[in-house]
Amino acid sequence: MTIESVPFFRPSVGDSEIDQVATVLRSGWLTTGPRVRQFEEEFAAAVGARHAVAVNSCTAALHLAVEALQLPAGAGVLTPTMTFAATGEVIRYMGAIPILVDCDPVTLNMDLTDAERKMASLRGGRLPPTISADTPIVGIIPVHVGGLLMDMHGLQSWARREGMWIVEDAAHAFPAASRSGKGAPWRRCGEATAAVSCFSFYANKTITTGEGGMAVTDQEPLAGWNCARPTSFRG
Repeated sequence: MTIESVPFFRPSVGDSEIDQVATVLRSGWLTTGPRVRQFEEEFAAAVGARHAVAVNSCTAALHLAVEALQLPAGAGVLTPTMTFAATGEVIRYMGAIPILVDCDPVTLNMDLTDAERKMASLRGGRLPPTISADTPIVGIIPVHVGGLLMDMHGLQSWARREGMWIVEDAAHAFPAASRSGKGAPWRRCGEATAAVSCFSFYANKTITTGEGGMAVTDQEPLAGWNCARPTSFRG
């Protein structure tokens, strides 16, 4: 087998999926119709979130999440060194500054210990050239690599102490779950694990719509943020 013949991914698409797409095409609802609403409601239930908003990609979900949280220009946001470009670029869309945090060599996820070191360095005046001493650090965007969840229990406790919001890049993480220890209850990714958790339905994900993404949140003002904005959260 040549390299060229190895498929990027083989999605599981059968007659049922094809029939559902044909039904949508015949309905005339090609964007935000009843099937989109059904998908949002069922996805929210699947991850244990109160609200879900379908968008055209996980990148769009991340972008709209930081807009809804009113990320100010010039502020800093912690993000891992190893991730897809979107994690950092949505911060730059807002004129804010990505502050890179090293990743654990075993899990490949953001290293919380290094995040603590970065914050201590900033407070100690050891500043990278992109930020100044008065740069506020307002948020953190963890990424779950390959479906292995970062310790969100520890991260949430730390973020609360630091006064930071969390936007979760969960592009790899449906339908993953974690727990704080043996015997503790399982918590699904998206089940109050962040202010907004952002999922991907790209062709190589666990479920796919070809393209597509979803933002989930328990905070109604964030889910309804599009209603008062000229650019819709619904794409």
